[in-house]
Amino acid sequence: MLPKTLLIRALIKTVLIGSGLSLALLFSFIQSDSNLSASGQSQNISESLVENAVVLPKEEQISFGLPVRLKIPEINVDSAVEYVGLDSDGAMDTPKSQDNVVWYELGQRPGENGSAVIAGHYGGKASVFDNLYKLRKGDKLYIEDDKGVTVSFVVRENRRYDPEADASNVFNSNDGKSHLNLITCEGDWNKDSKSYDKRLVVFTDKE
Repeated sequence: MLPKTLLIRALIKTVLIGSGLSLALLFSFIQSDSNLSASGQSQNISESLVENAVVLPKEEQISFGLPVRLKIPEINVDSAVEYVGLDSDGAMDTPKSQDNVVWYELGQRPGENGSAVIAGHYGGKASVFDNLYKLRKGDKLYIEDDKGVTVSFVVRENRRYDPEADASNVFNSNDGKSHLNLITCEGDWNKDSKSYDKRLVVFTDKE
């Protein structure tokens, strides 16, 4: 099963960094604006911001839909996608069903630039990601969204992590490309913590 302690450090680091940067920039702008005199400096700054606005390339302006199904033909996965954020412990929440996967909705949508994250259960009775470890470089997977669009991804690599390891690279990327990273448990079952002792992450890139 996928424990609630899944990559807590990575999630907290991601949320704090992402929110902190945007709030800091917003606060800085509000401070600057409030200190302007009534001589028209505010209007000049607003016009300057418009003039110097960065226009994204056409391909970056595409709006991707919400994921509804994950398909991985290589391991016979055809799963519905649930949406989760953080639980009360500050960790990524888990699927309600052993058959479904969950998308971390506080992050990127699959297909957008950056790293989208999907997790699923391992172990128990026929969990959705029991065979995730079998995926190899070059294998393909597909996300269907609520607009009827299918986005395909190709496996780049598999990595194993200790539960307490810093895995911020699972949730963050700065290469300007689109990624989808799949997470599940692996290893030996610990009766005390009711958790497996390893985490498996499959890193994939948009085709």
